[in-house]
Amino acid sequence: MKKTILAIAFIAIGAVSCKTEKNKAAVSDEVKEVAKTENIINTYKANVAESTVTWKGSKPTGSHNGVVSLEKGTLEVENGNVKSGEFVIDMTTIVCEDLEAGNGKEKLEGHLKAGDFFDVEKFPTAKFEVASSELKDGKVHVTGNLTLKDVTKSITIPATVTEADDMVTFKSDVFSIDRTDFGITYSSKKIDAALKDKFINDLMEISFEVKAKK
Repeated sequence: MKKTILAIAFIAIGAVSCKTEKNKAAVSDEVKEVAKTENIINTYKANVAESTVTWKGSKPTGSHNGVVSLEKGTLEVENGNVKSGEFVIDMTTIVCEDLEAGNGKEKLEGHLKAGDFFDVEKFPTAKFEVASSELKDGKVHVTGNLTLKDVTKSITIPATVTEADDMVTFKSDVFSIDRTDFGITYSSKKIDAALKDKFINDLMEISFEVKAKK
């Protein structure tokens, strides 16, 4: 019975890992030249109260998920394509949504904000800047520079852009990044093989939903 339970657990972990790997964003060390806003008429300002960034992290025993608030953002959209844009993320607002207050929520949020993880005191914001985009297969594939903990990598993510009157919604697919690429190495099996099954997966799932208005 014990062997059966362990087998099921490992199959579940493998399935999650495969899904996360499949969603991994194309990442490059080559920082791209950021696209400049060319048409102020087509530029939208993010409504930060209605915009959100979601995250999910996992380990062999389970996963946690939550949100981070947007500090500010702009998007230049023309004919459904993203011409330029920038999202600034307030890392001090990290919230875990799957734990209740008094039942590990505060401890996890405190650890995520601490120096061995996102170190929000030293790096209070993260940023994504649009470099280019391409309409393909009904999606906008946006390439831009993601800066996290003062490390910048070029990533490409698919998204859906919806325009309605003077509003636009930018909604990315769920994508994954390798946190160790940005210097977040706590409990990484890649860094410390002795962790065995007590590691935290290097791949983190992220998504953006930005609602903006002219």
